[in-house]
Amino acid sequence: MASPLPLLYIILWVENTLGKLEDEGNFYSKNISRILDNLLEGYDNRLRPGFGGAVTEVKTDIYVTSFGPVSDVEMEYTMDVFFRQTWTDERLKFGGPTEILSLNNLMVSKIWTPDTFFRNGKKSIAHNMTTPNKLFRIMQNGTILYTMRLTINADCPMRLVNFPMDGHACPLKFGSYAYPKSEIIYTWKKGPLYSVEVPEESSSLLQYDLIGQTVSSETIKSNTGEYVIMTVYFHLQRKMGYFMIQIYTPCIMTVILSQVSFWINKESVPARTVFGITTVLTMTTLSISARHSLPKVSYATAMDWFIAVCFAFVFSALIEFAAVNYFTNLQTQKAKRRAQNAASPPVTISKATEPLEAEIVLILRRNYPHSFFPAYMVPFLIAFYLVCSIDIRELLLSSCFINYYVSRVCLFCMLDQVWTYITFWMFDSFLVILFLNFSTSFFFFKIFIYLFIETHTHTQRQRHRQREKQAPCREPDVGLNPGSPGSYPGAAGGAKPLHHRGCLIVSLLF
Repeated sequence: MASPLPLLYIILWVENTLGKLEDEGNFYSKNISRILDNLLEGYDNRLRPGFGGAVTEVKTDIYVTSFGPVSDVEMEYTMDVFFRQTWTDERLKFGGPTEILSLNNLMVSKIWTPDTFFRNGKKSIAHNMTTPNKLFRIMQNGTILYTMRLTINADCPMRLVNFPMDGHACPLKFGSYAYPKSEIIYTWKKGPLYSVEVPEESSSLLQYDLIGQTVSSETIKSNTGEYVIMTVYFHLQRKMGYFMIQIYTPCIMTVILSQVSFWINKESVPARTVFGITTVLTMTTLSISARHSLPKVSYATAMDWFIAVCFAFVFSALIEFAAVNYFTNLQTQKAKRRAQNAASPPVTISKATEPLEAEIVLILRRNYPHSFFPAYMVPFLIAFYLVCSIDIRELLLSSCFINYYVSRVCLFCMLDQVWTYITFWMFDSFLVILFLNFSTSFFFFKIFIYLFIETHTHTQRQRHRQREKQAPCREPDVGLNPGSPGSYPGAAGGAKPLHHRGCLIVSLLF
């Protein structure tokens, strides 16, 4: 039979070891409690560290857990952060078995903490579920780490001149509320490059891209002293997808639709009128809906300029039809009066007998509004994109880009240059200057085209009259009908093509 003594010895040894461990644990906790009691004994949390002596340096860094959304209407943004502050309090130095005292939020109210506040914050929330989300640690050398989880709603001033191809720098400013620069200064703990961390997965933006952040510090003066202000700039770039689908594409399609009326017979008054009025009303609706996502600013944005020019294109198409219809009726009435006053009735000839030169003139005159008027949208879109999305403002202003590449093709380059100097002198807005120079350059270009066609038409008319004089046996050319679309410059009674004045009206539009 085996002796039970070895088993008894093992049981006694285990009990003795566990008892020693429990005693050591109790001793450790009692030792930490004794350290905390010694630290708080005679400690006054109403006085900052080094009161009456050296300046207290508070080192800060920020970890962003969620950024967004950004409100354009309210000009504000929201983010969720871990805000960390580190400073040294000589009164909290200790020695003992541990190097770091990890404490809960109950210790925060018993020692001094910086009175940091967010200067541009509209509303800040410290999370308290399930307990206050605060971290507090004390090192042996008296260094304190204090971390809070905050949701900050801050102001973000926006300049919406280039909306929606704009970018913004939303600031987050913080500093001491009561302590001036002579008592507390703030610094970035990890330097200007790594003190603010924004992981890629933290962005919850729908209309913006967070392209980076920069930090800075400044000193401001007030009636109570000079204060150190720390600033973080979050750089945002707006996404174009929503506005391309909802605004730009419908506007471009509406302008194209308004140009379709140029290919409809001018005699179809109801059809062309419906096209014009419908597109004008559509542009009005789009301009109203585009303003819903914007604050009521006192200046014009890039989208306002775009919609205004598109509206001008659409409205000009309607005015062009009205002008052509008016001059058509006017010339028809004049032709009828000349026919009634003529001694003999006009004799019509077949279109096949018309000279080839007159046919060319008719094609030039008839197609001028169809080909040139819709083409104005293309250079406008290119210039609009370059100005609003590419940072070439200094290039445009210094080298007169618009005047050099556009107005040099005009015969009126000298007048356009004078107009440029006038606009630079009268207006401070870059978009106004660019818009006026752009529209003026194309105004001169259209007059140049009109004069070219008029000169060519006059030459063809003179040649046609010379041929008529050389062939006296031929019946006089009076066109199919005086004032009809088939008439040409050599017609009897001086009847002119119907688009003779319409071309000029179209040239002067926009």
